[in-house]
Amino acid sequence: MDGAEAAGRAPGADDRGFPAHHAPGCGALGELDALVTRCRACPRLVAWREEIAGTKRAAFQDWDYWARPVPGFGPPDATVAVVGLAPAAHGGNRTGRMFTGDAAGDFLFAALHTVGLASQPSSVHAEDGLTLRGVRLTSPVHCAPPANRPTPRERDNCRPWLAAELDLLSPGLRAVVVLGGFGWQAVLPVLAEAGWRLPRPRPAFGHGAHVVLPATERRQELHLLGSYHPSQRNTFTGRLTMPMLVDVLRKAATTAALL
Repeated sequence: MDGAEAAGRAPGADDRGFPAHHAPGCGALGELDALVTRCRACPRLVAWREEIAGTKRAAFQDWDYWARPVPGFGPPDATVAVVGLAPAAHGGNRTGRMFTGDAAGDFLFAALHTVGLASQPSSVHAEDGLTLRGVRLTSPVHCAPPANRPTPRERDNCRPWLAAELDLLSPGLRAVVVLGGFGWQAVLPVLAEAGWRLPRPRPAFGHGAHVVLPATERRQELHLLGSYHPSQRNTFTGRLTMPMLVDVLRKAATTAALL
């Protein structure tokens, strides 16, 4: 039990229990996003995101870094959710928008634009006019982690935000595209706890993985799709090509009746 709850008060933003206490009660994505940006539940991530904002990268010395948790991005009636890993230190942590301002985001938005789900092929800053159609971008961890590696505890601290986000999207949600193995392992327990029935053994991650979660009394049918993460390590080596990512996104969009 969080210390604040044990004392009979709601956990503050600095308490580990802040996400678990506040996320389930959110009635709309705007409320959820506002709470996400206040969260300071993981001391290591708070220290890192603020250190990066202070030192900056030479190319971004004129930027006023966001340096807070980065909320999801996309319309509240999205029928496809794309789940990554975490914001990049000089990407989302700088711009304040998911997948914005780094090479992985450039690759993803170019693919989304090719499929017809993004209004433009690049995402530079939060006020660049970019809009998404039918797609919501989010991640299991909302703060930039050192070396792009959140700890299991940080992932678990942040999980209530993802659970609440998918729950708020669930009336129309038809497909979830997961970018990378970390996101896949983070999403599976969230879906199970939300009322979708996962096959046993639990589905393994892989590029092109496609699992249909059947409708239940609580939830409608959901398509779960996997893709390699559009990190530079994957795109520079050719492990993930643009046609490969476009193919996965197009399958999700077709499943969700966006195409």
